[in-house]
Amino acid sequence: MCCSNSIERDKAMMGAPEAFDISVVSGMKFFDPHVHMTSRTTDDYQAMADAGVVALIEPAFWLGQPRTGLDSFRDYYSSLIGWERFRSSQFGIKHYCTIGLNSREANNESLAEQVMEILPLFIYKEGVVGIGEIGFDDQTAAEEKYYRAQLELAKEAGLPVQIHTPHRDKKKGTQRSMDIAIEHGLDPYSVIVDHNNEETVKEVLDRGFFAAFTIYPFTKMGNERMVEIVKQYGPERIMVNSAADWGISDPLAVPKTAALMKIHGLSNEAIELVTYRNAITAFAQSGQIDEADFNTPQNIDQSVKFEGNTILRGGQQPRADKSSMIIS
Repeated sequence: MCCSNSIERDKAMMGAPEAFDISVVSGMKFFDPHVHMTSRTTDDYQAMADAGVVALIEPAFWLGQPRTGLDSFRDYYSSLIGWERFRSSQFGIKHYCTIGLNSREANNESLAEQVMEILPLFIYKEGVVGIGEIGFDDQTAAEEKYYRAQLELAKEAGLPVQIHTPHRDKKKGTQRSMDIAIEHGLDPYSVIVDHNNEETVKEVLDRGFFAAFTIYPFTKMGNERMVEIVKQYGPERIMVNSAADWGISDPLAVPKTAALMKIHGLSNEAIELVTYRNAITAFAQSGQIDEADFNTPQNIDQSVKFEGNTILRGGQQPRADKSSMIIS
C-alpha cells in the first residue's frame, strides 16, 4: 500500500532524474504499453526515442473534461490512428492504440449509445491492438453495461482487452472486472488488467491475467515499489507503463524503471520481460504487432507530411540537438 515513505521515494526517483543513471540500460529496447501521447509534446517523443523506447500503445481515454458530442469522439479516435501514429513514426517509434469508450464517459448514456455505434468503424483499423481502456471508474450500472458490451465487441473482433481499474475501491473493482470478463467467456490471457498495486497483483496473476502497472508519481505506483513487486512475483505476465497523460507524469517512466531494476540487481532477462517483451506477447494477439519492426532501423524523413502537415514548423530543421545549451 502507498504510504508517506513510499511517496517520498517516488518523488525522489521520478522527480529527480539525477537520482540514478539511466545509462545503465543503454542499448535496451522498451515498449510502453499505456501512454497518452496526445497530451505530450513532440520533445517527449524525441526523449523517449533517445531513451530506447521503440514502441508504444496509446489507449483511448477521456481528455480531462467530458466530450459533449459524438463528433468529438470520432475526431479523437481518428487522431489515434492518424496524426498521432504519424507523429510517433517521425522519431522511429511504432505507435499502436486501443480503442474504446472510457469508463468515465460511459455514464453519459445517451452519448455512450452513439459511441458504441461507431466503435466498429475504428477497431479494425491498422494499428489498433485492442479494446481499451475500458472498465470501471465509479463502478456504476452504466459503466458495467458498456464494459460488458465492449467485451462482446472484443470477442467478435478477436482483440485483446485493456482494462482500466478504478482509483477508488480498487480491489473490489479489479475483482469485479475480472469476474465479468470471465463471465463473458474471455480468456484471461487475452486481458491486460492495468493500474495494479500491491493489493491486486496476486489475484490478477493467480487468475491468469496480464498485470500492468502504471509508474505515475505520487498516486498509482512508484518504481521502487515496482522493483519489489517483480522480486516477489517474478516477471511473468507483468508489464510497466507510464500513462504519461496531461497530469503530473513522466513519459520516461519505463526506461527509468528498467534502470532502477538493473541497479537493484534484477537480471536483464527479467527487465526485458517487464519493460518490453510481455507487452508484445499480450498485444500481439491482435495480429497487428510484428517484433521484427523494432529490430530494423526506420528510415525517418521528418519533412514528410501527413494530410499536408509536418512536425516541422516555420522552416525548422529535423531533430534539434538536445545536448546543446544553445537553442538556435
